[in-house]
Amino acid sequence: MRRALELARNGLFTTDPNPRVGCVLVNNGEIVGEGWTSPPGGPHAERNALAQAGERARGATAFVTLEPCNHTGRTGPCTDALIAAGVARVIGAMRDPNPAVAGGGAAALAAAGIPVEIGLLETEARRLNPGYLSRAERGRPLIRSKLAVSLDGRTALKNGASQWLTGEAAREDVHRWRARSSAVLTGIGTVLGDDPSLDARLDDAAIDVLQPVRVVVDSSLRMPATARTISLPGEVIVFTVCADGPGADELRASGARVEQVAGVGGRCDLTAVARKLGELEINEVWVEAGAALNGALLEAGLIDELVVYLAPIVLGDGARRMFDLGELDTLSEAPRFDVADRAVFGPDLRIVAVPASVPDG
Repeated sequence: MRRALELARNGLFTTDPNPRVGCVLVNNGEIVGEGWTSPPGGPHAERNALAQAGERARGATAFVTLEPCNHTGRTGPCTDALIAAGVARVIGAMRDPNPAVAGGGAAALAAAGIPVEIGLLETEARRLNPGYLSRAERGRPLIRSKLAVSLDGRTALKNGASQWLTGEAAREDVHRWRARSSAVLTGIGTVLGDDPSLDARLDDAAIDVLQPVRVVVDSSLRMPATARTISLPGEVIVFTVCADGPGADELRASGARVEQVAGVGGRCDLTAVARKLGELEINEVWVEAGAALNGALLEAGLIDELVVYLAPIVLGDGARRMFDLGELDTLSEAPRFDVADRAVFGPDLRIVAVPASVPDG
């Protein structure tokens, strides 16, 4: 199963909206087939492993990181392929919470006389697909917010200058996070101020990348049709509270998709945005935005992970802050996080933090 988990990671940048799955076939103590999920429309992990094994799959045990599917989507059911190949036993790391599967795969195999065991290395398997699981279990993607900050917690000078707070190694790491994400999300303020590309650019040409969808939250539809991100290959979605008018028509003509959501105080309802992204099969969202949008996401309880790059520099008074949250009266009101991971990239420190599971004191 550990080998199957390792294989699943080969699909880190390419399987969306499908989960990253690995499969290992073992017959008489020998690995006879291995596979992982192909890009959308291609074979799933089980079918790739079966193709490699050929006749040696008959009587084998299949180790799969996720319960095999038993429905027809872009490809046929993996349970049918396992049954037809004569696999003798299936060991899965975890059940698939997708309502289209949700125990049905294991039931189909058991009905065909194939014993199924679920739960081996489940914790490790869940870490592979946090966004897919979030979408299946909560109806919305996993949302990560990235912030590059100074030692005094500032993101840019008062005039907006921020290139570059962090070094090259940290910026390369950011692109790997972008590449594994289903979508990169920002606010209209960032688009108007920086005109970012929002695509994923990896130096390693050997790594295939399925480009993330670029998403802009723009309540009053100020998004220019000439924005750099629209000119790049791939999908761009603009969320607004009013999807009519010449601005919307220009964006659609330029190739962008305009989605209308409910407004709250004149701004896009971010919970509605998250739900819509879930409906669009977006698994993981990578946020690169300013203090206003980050603060609104935090207040709405929509940030699942903070990825903070801490640069050894001090920006001083007047520099821009990380979140617009308003004034707090007590420490008990302050959002709290647990540090889940630390890593060093050149001179910079990366901290991954998740909302605290137990309230402080």
